[in-house]
Amino acid sequence: MSGNIIGNIIGKDNNTGMNTGMNTGANTGANTGVLIAGVGGQGTVLASKILSLVAMKAGLEVKQSEIHGMSQRGGSVVTHVRLGARVYSPLVTLGGADAVIAFEELEALRYLPYLRSGGLMIVNRQRLLPMPVITGAAQYPAAPVDEIRAMGARVTAVDAAALARDLGDARAANVVLLGILARTLPFAGALWREAIGESLKHQLAALNLRAFEAGQAV
Repeated sequence: MSGNIIGNIIGKDNNTGMNTGMNTGANTGANTGVLIAGVGGQGTVLASKILSLVAMKAGLEVKQSEIHGMSQRGGSVVTHVRLGARVYSPLVTLGGADAVIAFEELEALRYLPYLRSGGLMIVNRQRLLPMPVITGAAQYPAAPVDEIRAMGARVTAVDAAALARDLGDARAANVVLLGILARTLPFAGALWREAIGESLKHQLAALNLRAFEAGQAV
């Protein structure tokens, strides 16, 4: 009998408050941690690069760590980003992420244990079947986003790929998700626009700026 692909990875109840924003630690000494998770080819690394650049432009220290699974086979690609006045480690600990951005529904469920109480889970409503599911060795969860909400997490779920496709290119879904994240961070819109423009080729910048604005409007 096929097993659930998540198994027992979810082992905590993330009871949340209704925080409307994150403290970047510029005045308190605390750090902000963001975990970005997806599968190979979804643009997780670019998203983390843009976020890091925005924070640096705002005068914060940033540390970033990338963990690449077997991305050629649809494996997880995870980026940890920590920012603040002084950052000593690039790794977001379990229960230490102020936000988790999941580019795919299963990845949201997989990395839920990293979300702190009161943190925000941002989910792209997309399903990419991993190899164990394709081969029949495991089952894809029936309703990952519903499971996450049932555990008490604060969730914003959107079909970012569809929004980006409507703008001209589904690959800009990563920047749509950044637009949602930007609403919770105290960085000026001009910094985000500069970072997006500097991180992408000129011919792609305009579309991605529109994708960012679409995310902010969700």
